[in-house]
Amino acid sequence: MASLTEPQRLELASRLAAVVGPSHVVSDPAELAVYECDGLTHGRTAPALVVLPGSTAEVAATVRLAREAGTPVVPRGAGTGLSGGARPVPGCMVMSLARMKRILEVDLENGWVRAEPGVINLDVTREVTGRGWYYAPDPSSQGVCTVGGNVAENSGGAHCLKYGFTTNHVLAARLVLDDGTVMDVGGPVADAPGYDLLAALVGSEGMLGVVTEVTLRLLRKPEATRTFLAVFPSSREAGKAVSDIIAAGILPAAIEMMDSLAIQAAKAATGLDWPEDCALLLMDADGPAPEVEHVHRRATEIARACGARSVQVPKDEAERQLMWKGRKSAFAAVGRISPNYMVEDGVIPRSEIAAVLGEIGRMAKEAGLRVANVFHAGDGNLHPLVLYDARKPGEEERAAKLGGDILRLCIRVGGSITGEHGVGAEKAAYMAEQFTPDDLATMMKVRCAFDGGQLFNPGKVFPTPRLCGEKPGPYVPHPAEAAGLAERW
Repeated sequence: MASLTEPQRLELASRLAAVVGPSHVVSDPAELAVYECDGLTHGRTAPALVVLPGSTAEVAATVRLAREAGTPVVPRGAGTGLSGGARPVPGCMVMSLARMKRILEVDLENGWVRAEPGVINLDVTREVTGRGWYYAPDPSSQGVCTVGGNVAENSGGAHCLKYGFTTNHVLAARLVLDDGTVMDVGGPVADAPGYDLLAALVGSEGMLGVVTEVTLRLLRKPEATRTFLAVFPSSREAGKAVSDIIAAGILPAAIEMMDSLAIQAAKAATGLDWPEDCALLLMDADGPAPEVEHVHRRATEIARACGARSVQVPKDEAERQLMWKGRKSAFAAVGRISPNYMVEDGVIPRSEIAAVLGEIGRMAKEAGLRVANVFHAGDGNLHPLVLYDARKPGEEERAAKLGGDILRLCIRVGGSITGEHGVGAEKAAYMAEQFTPDDLATMMKVRCAFDGGQLFNPGKVFPTPRLCGEKPGPYVPHPAEAAGLAERW
């Protein structure tokens, strides 16, 4: 795909405007700056154009125009992603699905809702909560992130330990393929007939097609929920408590850990009266009331046996929600204690939590940086936040190196480089350290079966991009990516 000349760019903008309306095409360089990155801000690329379609038909038409022009398409939700998955590639058209924000159908008899990709995650629950239902995946950004972005990244959240990630809650999807064809996969039942193409689609990071509708599974609200906040001397004791609680056969709805730096940030943002020189565990148990009382009591006993200084139980629902606000605000709150930070997303075995946190602390000290840890402890999904000051020469580079070293540490202990934030542009360079060349070639075949011309989101996930049908061999960059490779690696 060759870069557009300026006349070609303006011609494409004009043709797009005829499809979606002039006010829904962004071509002015100053306005394009808004779309240069997603939530991962330390890498920026200006797109050639941005288009905001308002329906499946408009998405299909814009895809066909982009294909005719040889212009890569980068789908974008709310732009809250943290791995550069929605970062533009040189000469691309960013397709924002922000206008497609309607809840199309609610079927409580069968327990599902059908929504457009721009619907905010939390709005799905708001739509049905008065009738005793909710949508389980709850990323910390659920008040602003969209279900389309959640599908692209297979987002999780605090309660994914018990209820699973987005992939466990998607029943069907409508997507537009690289030639503008509209395709439906899955169906509003638990096990739709045919190949399970949803398994490939959810978490594919916008590389297979553009999702324009998604059918989401709803759950009944649990009868009871009990929460506790346990205070430990350090992450070592807190990590052991997590392992012991799970080993006792307890499956919490959520069990989250925060270290001292993360606590300081959350307190600054929310005013919570939490101790600082410690590690915190925040746990939810939910389900039938008798079961919840038993689980809550047993987990509290285990926490105390593992060295908890205290165990706090919220006195009412308002206090419980405030505790969770402290946890869910932690990422953004870190901006109160550091001018810049990078969020990593590695997974490790639960039994390695204490050792890995100790090693992260050692590596941070060696790099002359600080790392705040706040994460989904129940499934070992770490979210180390590497703090730095971009105004200081060389500090951003040291932070990026430390982030990469943390991902390599996760691999060494038997984990993964991502749990819920995706690979995107940030982690592509580490894929070859986790997967063999044959693994990556097989993944590429799946991508090429959907998008043989690599129209959608080129330059993401794969560390050595190549054309579809090309046999594994020496690295040859895809033409659409070549201009951006120096920036990435």
